[in-house]
Amino acid sequence: MTLAVRYLAARTLDTAPAESAEPGPGEVQVAPAYVGICGTDLHIFHGDMDARVATPAVLGHEMSGRVVAVGAGVEGWRPGDAVTVMPLRWDDTCPACRSGHRHICQHLDFIGIDSPGAMQQRWTVPASTLIRLPHSLPLDQAALVEPTAVAVHDVGRAGVRHGEKVVVVGGGPVGILIALVARAAGADVRVVELSAHRRLLAEKLGLTTWDPAAADISSLVGEWTGDAGADVAFEVSGAAGGVDTAVEVLGVRGRLCLVAIHPRPREINLHRFFWRELTLVGARLYDRSDFEKAVALVADGTVAAHRLISKVVPLTQAPAAFEALEGGGDVMKILVDCTIDSEGAAA
Repeated sequence: MTLAVRYLAARTLDTAPAESAEPGPGEVQVAPAYVGICGTDLHIFHGDMDARVATPAVLGHEMSGRVVAVGAGVEGWRPGDAVTVMPLRWDDTCPACRSGHRHICQHLDFIGIDSPGAMQQRWTVPASTLIRLPHSLPLDQAALVEPTAVAVHDVGRAGVRHGEKVVVVGGGPVGILIALVARAAGADVRVVELSAHRRLLAEKLGLTTWDPAAADISSLVGEWTGDAGADVAFEVSGAAGGVDTAVEVLGVRGRLCLVAIHPRPREINLHRFFWRELTLVGARLYDRSDFEKAVALVADGTVAAHRLISKVVPLTQAPAAFEALEGGGDVMKILVDCTIDSEGAAA
């Protein structure tokens, strides 16, 4: 019997014993080491995804850990291997899969939302979801590979090119990761963020930030670009004002990449799209190549994952960590250590 963090109802989590299924054919059992709490997890915690999530639900999909056991027919993996998991299970039969877009399968099982996730001491997953980690990469930093893969996919969907001017609206974990990945692609990047704490962290990472409460962002973009406007904007704030800003900063034929989850419809300035021939691109999830590139970016320090980790808590303190993240501004990324309980005993 192992422990797991479970979602029971809106704003109700517990830590309880959970059965640990032995790996079947084609499966691998993993001992999660660190699991990050992300914005989607908070949406679940708030009850916003109750129509999709079956309770009790084990949360978590940003993780690192080690292989414990392998099922029949699994090759290339052995106990002790350091891994992360690309938490997607697709059906390979729907139109999206048949057209080569399996990561947005029309019947996608997002592991950690639609099926049990990583916030437990033993986790059995398809071997096909494993991504190998270099032995030199600390497992706490490796827990940020999944959100980095999101950023890699977003930057790729937006088609960011060397020398382009990019505005990232929203300086939370994914926004900062997008800015770092875009910078690595050769872009000139600005991050728009209200939180002074998040702006300071971004600046420590060498990023230039703007406070929308202190200055007119459109004017700043005009000065920066010689009134041409930005080539690309990423909307990562999830706020109506963030959408307005992302549209407003774009120059002629600029690209808006929508990253944040907007749970309700937003008004958008379509005249601006018409007048400047703008393009709106949606970006959801990732594929294996995004994950592999993310591993490399975290491992070589291009993405300074350790700087984004605000706090590490034991598994039994995960419910309190969700509440701490609701405050937002002074916390970037909280990791749950699945290897110890609140008394420090090893799992």
